[in-house]
Amino acid sequence: MIYTIIDVETTGKTNRITEIAIFKYQDGVVIDEFTSLINPQTPIPLNIATLTGIDDDMVADAPLFEEVAQKIINITENTVFVAHNVNFDYNVIQKEFKRIDLEFHRKKLCTVRLSRKLIPGHKSYSLGKLCKALEIDLVDRHRARGDAEATVKLFKLLHNKPNVDGVLLDFLKANSKEATLPPHLPKKVFESIPTQAGIYYFKNKKNEIIYIGKAKNLKQRVISHFYDKKQKELDLCRETADIDFELSGDELIALLMEDDAIKKHYPKYNQASKRFLNQYAIFTYTDRKGIIHFAVQKLKLAPKPLMVFHNLRAAYLFLEKICHQYKLCPKYCHLQENCNECNHYKIKTCGGICRDQESIVVYNIRVKQAVEHITQQNVSKVIKQPGRTPEEAAFVLIKKGTYKGYGFVDTELQITDESVLDFYLIPKKDNLDVQKILRSYV
Repeated sequence: MIYTIIDVETTGKTNRITEIAIFKYQDGVVIDEFTSLINPQTPIPLNIATLTGIDDDMVADAPLFEEVAQKIINITENTVFVAHNVNFDYNVIQKEFKRIDLEFHRKKLCTVRLSRKLIPGHKSYSLGKLCKALEIDLVDRHRARGDAEATVKLFKLLHNKPNVDGVLLDFLKANSKEATLPPHLPKKVFESIPTQAGIYYFKNKKNEIIYIGKAKNLKQRVISHFYDKKQKELDLCRETADIDFELSGDELIALLMEDDAIKKHYPKYNQASKRFLNQYAIFTYTDRKGIIHFAVQKLKLAPKPLMVFHNLRAAYLFLEKICHQYKLCPKYCHLQENCNECNHYKIKTCGGICRDQESIVVYNIRVKQAVEHITQQNVSKVIKQPGRTPEEAAFVLIKKGTYKGYGFVDTELQITDESVLDFYLIPKKDNLDVQKILRSYV
């Protein structure tokens, strides 16, 4: 079997290649090699230039990737693509080929995962620390040729292990996940993840939670991270060393569990869920004529809010539905401002209150009906859901419109009163995100 052992240096965040080194390896001998600087056509950040020693001046006259693409195709053709943390180098190169409308597909082999399998017990499997522990010379660290040459020496050492043939055969099977899984994640950890609904925790080598997600099918969702080529996903996978999970029984409770866990742990890769959201509320007031208005305002400025929303658009969309359903006036629902008579582009059901064609008393009756409709959504209810096993049922408890938590009960249990559920309840805090989840579900 022929291998091409590869390393690339990049611009960092934008991941354009600045240098590539390829060693073609067969039967313990390097039979060909190719090393070149690459002009990334984008500035190299100062911190990256400091780390690698490659700056804008060095690559100014270097070839573009498209000028060396055919050389890379030729030298790697019919070989196994080998790298230390192979998914990073492979994905970076694959993206460069996509930019010039070319496909690049090779079998992959990761020397991090291979090292963990063949020489277990090391504190770190980073290239620098592993080479130091194994007394492998590593010259020109963070330069493509230096790192690739050290990886060749590491691969040769691994290739000489007595049980290597069986391990390589297993790693290179078409259905093997070895080349897909993050370099520091043991295969047995991934295999232990079930195909049921729940939430999952990505952890780093320090056992810190770095990402939390939810899924109907945990295993399927987890592996989708490993196939995702977005930079955030590549960074996440590179740090992942363990995955934990909790079963939920169904997707609704998984959503609630996910929200609670993110707010508890604030993982670094859940940035979107940690953003502060302004809260908006729908409320009513009566003007000097006695007409009851609906209006939207920031929650902290809204007197006696009827319903709270996660953003302004959601509040107005809900108010549009109420206005249409109860034939209210867009002007007095503040869907239109600075107009004498409503002329809303979508809502044409106004009874004429704004044109003095309807009495205030009759109009206000419909407004009060709308208010009652909104407040009825704040009643107590139990949402029943499937449990984590066939012998179990799940529930979500809402009291007077406030989310109280969820729980799991035996399907044989006779529930004679809602107070019985308090014993099985896992208490959780209500918040705007939870209300959004529950409102979407209902």
